[in-house]
Amino acid sequence: MKDKIYMIIPHFFQNILISIFNLLAYRKRYGGKYKDFLKLFKDHRTLTLEQLKNNQKSRFSEFIRKASLNSNFYRILYTGLNNIEDIANIDQLPIVDKEMLRKDINRVYTIENKNGIISKTGGTTGKSLEVLYTHENMQERFAMLDDFRSRFGYSLGKKTAWFSGKNLLTNRDLNRKRFWKTDYLYKVRYYSTFHVKEDYLKYYIENLLKFKPEYMVGFPSTMLEIAKYGLKHKIDFPKNTIKAIFPTAEMITEDMRGQIEGFFKTKMYNQYASSEGAPFIYECINNNLHIELQSGVFEVLNENDKSTNSGRLVVTSFTTNGTPLIRYDIGDNITLEGEGKRCSCGNDNPLVKEILGRINDYVYSPEMGKINLGNVSNTLKDTQGVIKFQVIQNELNSIDIQLIVDDAIFNNQAESIFMKNWRDRIGDKMNINFIYVDDIPNEASGKYRIVKNNIKHLLNI
Repeated sequence: MKDKIYMIIPHFFQNILISIFNLLAYRKRYGGKYKDFLKLFKDHRTLTLEQLKNNQKSRFSEFIRKASLNSNFYRILYTGLNNIEDIANIDQLPIVDKEMLRKDINRVYTIENKNGIISKTGGTTGKSLEVLYTHENMQERFAMLDDFRSRFGYSLGKKTAWFSGKNLLTNRDLNRKRFWKTDYLYKVRYYSTFHVKEDYLKYYIENLLKFKPEYMVGFPSTMLEIAKYGLKHKIDFPKNTIKAIFPTAEMITEDMRGQIEGFFKTKMYNQYASSEGAPFIYECINNNLHIELQSGVFEVLNENDKSTNSGRLVVTSFTTNGTPLIRYDIGDNITLEGEGKRCSCGNDNPLVKEILGRINDYVYSPEMGKINLGNVSNTLKDTQGVIKFQVIQNELNSIDIQLIVDDAIFNNQAESIFMKNWRDRIGDKMNINFIYVDDIPNEASGKYRIVKNNIKHLLNI
């Protein structure tokens, strides 16, 4: 009902509703112990590596104790294992992946839905997962994130341009070439990431120039398209307007960084986490990536599950008490710096040389433009029973979507929701072919690709 009301009321009142929604959401995120956590992390900025490791060791012990006590899934999984609360024995614990958790999610939870905050993730592996955060964990995660951003001057309430997967526009907006909605209370303007095409990009830039945000947050692939358009048309974005850019949800390349920073005349500071609750990696003022040991444990493993300098990432996150992530194979790859290398920024956390992530790809719609990887993965939101999917684009006006589904859960309603999510992103003109399969193989490299775009050579973009 509320969605139907939103779609018919005028633009101004839509902005009011968005402001009210955020006010209610922010009470959960920034209430409770948020300020205590924020002060704690600010105070901990100068901890030595030894102090950080001791803190991590203590948090690991408490986290494992609570998970094995309160989660039926982990209680059974750890049957017969000894001294599991010692971080030195972490390699004794079984590695879990998204499909294992998805199949048994109700036994993984340590809290009831009514007592938690739901996070519905798509995920770039094509597998859906619904996690429950405790209110305290959510407050701690936002405190960690805000502590990172505050190092570059950011605080809640400063004028921010946000590029995320929110689908907030109506046909009236499109007819008026208006591709944004605004939270008046917190001075956040949400720009659509579903309408990134040549014909519309000038309106994005015109509005950004008018809005004058101090910070930009969100999908870097959308920011890249705006920057490329601005550079191509020699638009001079005013220097010192934007103080910092914080990309989310997608990997960034040096080429992306160069074009985005070049057009907006500011610096980009990367951070790594995930919707399901992965611990954090932050970029500092020196453009070095730091593992945040206070947020969890990062293991980099080879194909034999042995420690290596460059390989797949397995995480244990201390801020996931509601849906514990313990030795969780998140599906990304990173390369560590040498153990002896330290950064002069004052942060003594270990360094990451490179976040390799997954292949950054997109679907192209002649009607809507590029649909980035973040928006592709979010098509799973509010669906049930989709185990895995892969999008293949061999033609300009058509996509094939291979689906592996759980027949006990997936039904006509789930299919309709999935189809609607895709229509929201690619428009009504393209053909969408659902192909139900038993298996979707990985690439020869061992990586899984959620998108295979085979028409890039046809696109002059």
